Order: sequence, then C-alpha cells, then structure tokens
Amino acid sequence: MKTIAYNSVILLFPLALSALALTGCASSGEKKPQVAQDDAVHEYFQVLRSDFNQTKIRTLNQVMKLTPEQAEKFWPIYRHYEQELAQVGDRKLALIREFFAHRQKGTLDDANSRDIATRWLQTGQDRLDLWKKYYEKISQAVSPIQAGQFLQAENQMALFIDMSIASEMPLVTGSTPKRQ
Repeated sequence: MKTIAYNSVILLFPLALSALALTGCASSGEKKPQVAQDDAVHEYFQVLRSDFNQTKIRTLNQVMKLTPEQAEKFWPIYRHYEQELAQVGDRKLALIREFFAHRQKGTLDDANSRDIATRWLQTGQDRLDLWKKYYEKISQAVSPIQAGQFLQAENQMALFIDMSIASEMPLVTGSTPKRQ
C-alpha cells in the first residue's frame, strides 16, 4: 500500500501544483475581462480535474483489485461520489479565490474572514459527510474491506492536495494594502 500511495502522490503532485496555479490566475493583478478570465480558469480547472480523476481511478484499481462483479457495482457508485465531491471542490476553489481577492483588494476584515472560515470549515465537514455516505454505500454493494480501501485512498489523496494548497496559502492577516 505504501508503494502504491507513494507512486500516486508522485503522479498527483503536478496536478496539485497546477490547481494551485489557478488561484494565482484568479487573483493576479492583470487587467483582463473578468468573465473571459473566469471562463478560462473554469475550463482549465475542468481539464485538471479530468486528469486528476483518471489518476484516482488508476490508483483505486491498483489498491482495491476489484473482481469484474465487484467493479460492476463499485464504479457507478464511484461516479456519483465524484459528482458530489466535485461540488465540494468547486465551493473550496471559490473560497480560495474569494480569500485571494480580499487580500489583493485589502478588504479582508473580521466579518468576511469569519464568513470565509465558516464556509471553509463546512467544506471540510461536507467532504467527511460524503466519505461516510459513500463508505456505507460501497460497504453494502461490494464489501466493508474494499470500502475501507476506497476511504483510505481517498483520504491519502485528499491529504496530499490539502497539504499542497496549505503550503501555498498566505497567512490570514488584517487588511493588506494593494500593491502599487
């Protein structure tokens, strides 16, 4: 398992860094039309998400070693899981972009900081709730052991992505002046 997880992390690293670059694109000081910029960022993020999901599928195949009968039950459940997880990821990306926008504009105050923090904590809880929900579904459809393998692989990949994001995030501070 360690080798598989380590190899997966190596494969995921460039994708995580690219995802982090999105926050920079979204908060750069360049004067581009916001709609065009948002569309380009959204399109780029969708490509990265697709590449990342392909890596996750390869990893899950290596870890879970599903029989054809198990795979027939697992993969439809997994597709629903990914759809729900994408919604949580979209909210998290929006919060990161909002945080960077406030920092860039110098408008990060107590009120919007509290609001962003509350919604950030909710995205974490939403992901945990999703894992609980799909652990149960996979346990019933396939087996508790393979549901545990799914959960372990998802958790390890999420930890890696979260650490990558955290390492690039500036500290929360009071309002910062705009750069001249």
